Amino acid sequence: MRQGAPLVRSWPEVSIAKALVEEVTLGRIISALQPMAKLVVIFEGLLWTALYRAYSCFIISNGTWTGFRREKVRKKQSNRKMGISLKMLLRFAEKHSFIKPNDSRALHLMTKCAQTVMNELEDIVIAYGQSDEYSFVFKRKSNWFKRRASKFMTHVVSQFASSYVFYWRDYFEDQPLLYPPGFDGRVVVYPSNQTLKDYLSWRQADCHINNLYNTVFWALVQQSGLTPLQAQERLQGTLAADKNEILFSEFNINYNNEPLMYRKGTVLIWQKVEEITTKEVKLPAEMEGKKMAVTRTRTMVVPLHCNIIGDAFWKEHPEILDEDS
Repeated sequence: MRQGAPLVRSWPEVSIAKALVEEVTLGRIISALQPMAKLVVIFEGLLWTALYRAYSCFIISNGTWTGFRREKVRKKQSNRKMGISLKMLLRFAEKHSFIKPNDSRALHLMTKCAQTVMNELEDIVIAYGQSDEYSFVFKRKSNWFKRRASKFMTHVVSQFASSYVFYWRDYFEDQPLLYPPGFDGRVVVYPSNQTLKDYLSWRQADCHINNLYNTVFWALVQQSGLTPLQAQERLQGTLAADKNEILFSEFNINYNNEPLMYRKGTVLIWQKVEEITTKEVKLPAEMEGKKMAVTRTRTMVVPLHCNIIGDAFWKEHPEILDEDS
């Protein structure tokens, strides 16, 4: 009577692959992990207010829930990889007249913001973006902000949002920004490199599925004159082959020829790039200097539009998941 009667739910173990597909709650995902497993923290979600939700208020110890203690959370987080995903709201795109089904200006702006985030937080080893979202993955041994998840999320989200406003005019010259956009994040825990690759593969597969549907949908609306409801009914129950056939037979569009950025999304990784600059060199005996081309190598954030599903990409870039990179 003095302490009350707490109720505890015992979650059944679930496969990580199923959790990824069904987006089950964080508690279920964590309960399926072995104690002290190597973890991946992913932030994702969409929100347009100043609300913030984090999951660092509880930890798992030997498969059971424990009370919140900040020092314990920091210790547990020391073995985590971290990632962040950002999403925009559909209403923002409509208010600012984004081109459908894809607006290259908006996609390039998102990539510019993601590059800014990676240049600010150099412990991000890879980022993946498509449509209105971006995911960032921090290297396993990163010690930024003493690995406090809330600090990672708030810093990345604020940096991304401010960059979006700052670079807006560079990509939307004729479209004024009508109101400030907002971004939010959600923390999700993944246990291993393989699960991280599964997560990114899932996001790229989602990019293909959504883009194929949107390409057909807006072709039916914009070129065939169907209403959105009629186009939705036309596509109900169709498979990928059916959508490809509609595009080719009715609109002479070969989906495989659509830009890779639309079909594959954008992968951001660190690569060494050679830069050629002009430098004036003046010898002691000469009155005037001579301009010479100087080549230097810099490590920069490079955008790729490639397939990350499967092992080929990861074998080509093993440094991404290298724990000592």
